[in-house]
Amino acid sequence: MRIGFGYDVHRLVEGRDLWLGGINIPFEKGLLGHSDADVLIHALCDALLGAANMRDIGYHFPDTSIDTKDIDSKILLAKTLEIIQQKGYRFGNADITVCAEQPKLNPYVEEMKKCLASVIGTDVENISIKATTTEKLGFTGRQEGISAYAVVLIEK
Repeated sequence: MRIGFGYDVHRLVEGRDLWLGGINIPFEKGLLGHSDADVLIHALCDALLGAANMRDIGYHFPDTSIDTKDIDSKILLAKTLEIIQQKGYRFGNADITVCAEQPKLNPYVEEMKKCLASVIGTDVENISIKATTTEKLGFTGRQEGISAYAVVLIEK
């Protein structure tokens, strides 16, 4: 068994859809990035790659590649799972925390869990998603961006 940790952050901007955990969340702003900027999935990919000692999401899916421009992060997650499976690893479980002042994410947690479980091919009970704020402190508190942290267990 191996444990991995991932972190990601993206700036909130007008004129973009907000994608978190593979679902579109209604909000007046979205996250800026080369892909759909789904910080939750990006943190999860980094945790999986880190657990397998296979570098990070930017190494495998660079933001300079036309192939990943505006890509759905669920595709990146599926490809990340293929990458770690090539080393003989399989997904165990994930514990993910998203930090955002707005929008309130609790109503979307179950849908995000179901979406991720479907992409990963695991039981929804193996995916934990929590939402928190930073009590109006820092870039998150000023609603300039959203961040996510992920811890995973993978097994050979």
